[in-house]
Amino acid sequence: MTPAEFIAKWGPGGPAAHLNEEQGAQSHFLDLCELLDVPKPGALPGEEYLFERQSLVLGEARGYADVFYRDHFAWENKAPGKNLDAALRQLQQYSLALANPPLLVVCDRLAIRIHTQFNGHPSETHTVRIEQLDLPDQRALLRRLWLEPESFRPRQTTRDITEAAAKSFATLADQLRRRGHGAEKVAHFLTQCLFCFFAEDVDLLPGRMFERLVGNRHLTSDRLTQGLANLFATMGEGGLYGADDIPWFNGGLFAHVDVPKLEIIDITELRNAAALNWSAIDVSIFGTLFERGLDPAKRSQLGAHYTDPATIARIIEPVITRPLLQVWEQTMQEIRALAAKIKKNGDAAYRKTHTRFVQWLEALRAYRVLDPACGSGNFLFLGLKALKDIELLSITQAATLGLDREQDLVTGPHNLLGIELNEYAAELARVSVWIGEIQWRIAHGYPPKLNPVLEPLDQIECRDALLAWQGEGEARHAVEATWPTATVAVGNPPFIGDKWMRGELGDAYVDALRATYAGRVPGGADFVTFWFEQARQAIAQQTLHAAGLVATNSIRQRGNRPVLEQIARATRIFEAWADEPWVNEGAAVRVSLVCFGRSTQPARLDGNEVAQIFTDLKAQPLGAGAAVDLTLARPLAENADASYFGLCLAGPFKVDAAQAAQWLRLPNPNGRPNSDVLKPIYNGRDITDRWSGHWVVDFGARMQEAEATLYEAPFEYVRQHVRAKRMQNRRAARAQNWWRHGEARPGLRTQWAGLGHYIATVETAKHRLFVRMPIALAPEHRLIVIPREDHATLGMLSSRMHVVWALARGGTLEDRPVYNTSQIFETFPFPAHLTPADTAHQRTEALPSGALIPAGLAEASAQPAPDSKTKQPAALTNRANAAINTIAPSIATRQHASAIAEAAHRLDQLRQHWLNPPEWTRRVPEVVPLGLAASPYPDRIEPRPGLSEADAKALQKRTLTNLYNLRPGWLAQAHETLDAAVAAAYGWADYTPELPDAEILRRLLALNLERAGG
Repeated sequence: MTPAEFIAKWGPGGPAAHLNEEQGAQSHFLDLCELLDVPKPGALPGEEYLFERQSLVLGEARGYADVFYRDHFAWENKAPGKNLDAALRQLQQYSLALANPPLLVVCDRLAIRIHTQFNGHPSETHTVRIEQLDLPDQRALLRRLWLEPESFRPRQTTRDITEAAAKSFATLADQLRRRGHGAEKVAHFLTQCLFCFFAEDVDLLPGRMFERLVGNRHLTSDRLTQGLANLFATMGEGGLYGADDIPWFNGGLFAHVDVPKLEIIDITELRNAAALNWSAIDVSIFGTLFERGLDPAKRSQLGAHYTDPATIARIIEPVITRPLLQVWEQTMQEIRALAAKIKKNGDAAYRKTHTRFVQWLEALRAYRVLDPACGSGNFLFLGLKALKDIELLSITQAATLGLDREQDLVTGPHNLLGIELNEYAAELARVSVWIGEIQWRIAHGYPPKLNPVLEPLDQIECRDALLAWQGEGEARHAVEATWPTATVAVGNPPFIGDKWMRGELGDAYVDALRATYAGRVPGGADFVTFWFEQARQAIAQQTLHAAGLVATNSIRQRGNRPVLEQIARATRIFEAWADEPWVNEGAAVRVSLVCFGRSTQPARLDGNEVAQIFTDLKAQPLGAGAAVDLTLARPLAENADASYFGLCLAGPFKVDAAQAAQWLRLPNPNGRPNSDVLKPIYNGRDITDRWSGHWVVDFGARMQEAEATLYEAPFEYVRQHVRAKRMQNRRAARAQNWWRHGEARPGLRTQWAGLGHYIATVETAKHRLFVRMPIALAPEHRLIVIPREDHATLGMLSSRMHVVWALARGGTLEDRPVYNTSQIFETFPFPAHLTPADTAHQRTEALPSGALIPAGLAEASAQPAPDSKTKQPAALTNRANAAINTIAPSIATRQHASAIAEAAHRLDQLRQHWLNPPEWTRRVPEVVPLGLAASPYPDRIEPRPGLSEADAKALQKRTLTNLYNLRPGWLAQAHETLDAAVAAAYGWADYTPELPDAEILRRLLALNLERAGG
């Protein structure tokens, strides 16, 4: 068919022009396909592309669209002169049933209108009139519907529009505040303005009234200010504004009008903002961005990242969507059974079926979503969207059974409750909900509500969610704040760590908070845990059904976990994401998402179904047999006083190597060398990377100021650089003892007295590994120190058994595991007779290889040669293992210790050789302090003179982190040999590298409970 033939047939006066909608719909579409040379319905297999099959329901033909092409378009045909806006609304209402096609097309034969609905993009409209079909470019545009639907995706995203709008309003806010207008007044005025821009872009304000007003260049500043005040007042009450009838907006947004005087620079910025497509702003991020722009305290965050709505959905889906859909599925089964008895519309069976559906809708109307720290409304809007999506789904599915569509929706802003302390955020939360509600209705074919346009949202309260204050003056005291009754609570409470609470909230507030929640929230818990406890109590009191809250991932760790333990005792954690990226106040953090309450849905951790979620946010896998709940593990007495943090300096005690070398050559009036108070110092990066070369001034744990002054140069340095800062310290002991480190670790110093080495691991690191360090090297705070020097202890700590326990019991910071001594070291069951208590305060004895074991072990025969197959010592193979256990425990223990020490020593040697190959490095004696015959420090390791640039770069990359990233075969083999020796010490004759981690944990937990008496 040629364009001329098509236009002649279907144009005004043509032979097909008289056909009604039903008669002309399919034949018009088929002719169009022929004209455009595109496939016709039915050309593809299955139901990908077809004329909508209409089902006869109660004598009425019903269908969702005239043509459906999956992932392309839904198409509705109307007779000439029919209302295409109504046709579009019909497609929008059924879009969900049509798998949300990206393009909605309405056609009255005289015009074809294409409406885009790509997620995350503003909607655009393209129109092709019948007389234009003789133009190649117009036919090409229509062909793209079939061949390139993605080409209609708008280039600009709703995020782009929202970010531009927020930046524009941030500029306005800054200009007005700089001229002396109060921040609260400015924020309220601009919030009114932004809603006006949105309202006129969705045709709630007639004739682009607001844009015309700010764009009128003939108005003086005073006249414009008065005009805006009059408009806002009219919007609050409804009525005439000039010749235009303004809807009654209500909702509280326009109850208070106080327009600041606008200068030309402000008016120009408003005119620029008017050019944006405000109907398309992304409400899921809108509140966050505008809060940053309008709140002076958050302006610096404007360009920072924000939380992706898909991440928030990880709480909304299990707490709201999934359980409601489960209820709807059950309800739908009841409705389907009732509908089977309907004979005609309106009969008794129909009324009974309809009544059951209305009961479901009333349950949705009564549903309440509470966000007790709602911020600018992200969670609230996404909660409302979930409710409205479910309602639309249920209406659509009920219609397939013959039930008439309800006139309007029952869900809306009244379903939401919020608590927010920040007034900027609270007002923006209300506006976010209002705009989001209107956007959703328009996108799904429902006109905005009128009289009023905005439902009051007084239930989004501006107050403290944790404390209320009663009494006056000295009698004023804090009591626990109450939350309104709700169905579910969701939200992202403030992230303030225990150590920062006083600085952020003030001593008085923190004292009142901890006193009010004493016995329920641990004294050292983070701020966010108080919201968890409030939610737990509300669930226990049956004023809340379930909750989904965000916390920093430290919620799983010792100081905070008792709150989760109380939740687990009272109810159930049914969904969690243990360690996820998040954005808080513009900064990237790692969080845990925890959903708990009265729910029967299967437990899911990190998106996978599990048998049970424990309070450390680990899980028992499905079908894994007996639960391995590591939170049951208890501290073991034999492990006490054997692990410590390194030195917490609490001041600039560090100096560089050159400064240290100069001091080491100076005399002192006490005749002592400065090496008494100077040490090379290692932090976590120095272990996992390469040493930075820093030294530290260290006056020990008990040295008095008078004695410290005798080390002249180091003391003078500390007096000049540390004293002033430390005198301001809130801790009296740190201020009084300013010349000593903030935490000098006297217990650690006592434990390592007389040792030549100690063992250390980095508290937070990608790989859990342990190293031996000379006692002359000072460990900084982020190192965990075990004051033992023997290779047997090093081997047990480096073994798979201990590392698996550490990863399972420890927390994470961002994406790096954290070694918590109380949770990991103190609970780890070492092999019998090789515990920290057995190795404490013992000198060590060298094996022939140079490896060290505690010398307190009894004499035993020489170490057997390794078995060629198992790589274990021959005496530790399966058959011999049973025999060795019949020998006196001291002999078996020595053999086990020797095997572990040999393997650990070999591992340590290989690592050191790889890190510092003698072909590339040399050892240089450290500075010999004045008055000493030799240096007390280990040799420095330096690149060899003349090393090529390529080799020097390669040497810099030789770090423990990179080694364990690579994990070469020799390293894996060395660890397997070590693991086999440690497994033998446990008596695990069946151990192989294939033994699952879960089984290792099960055995270790059983041993822990046995020793702890549990």
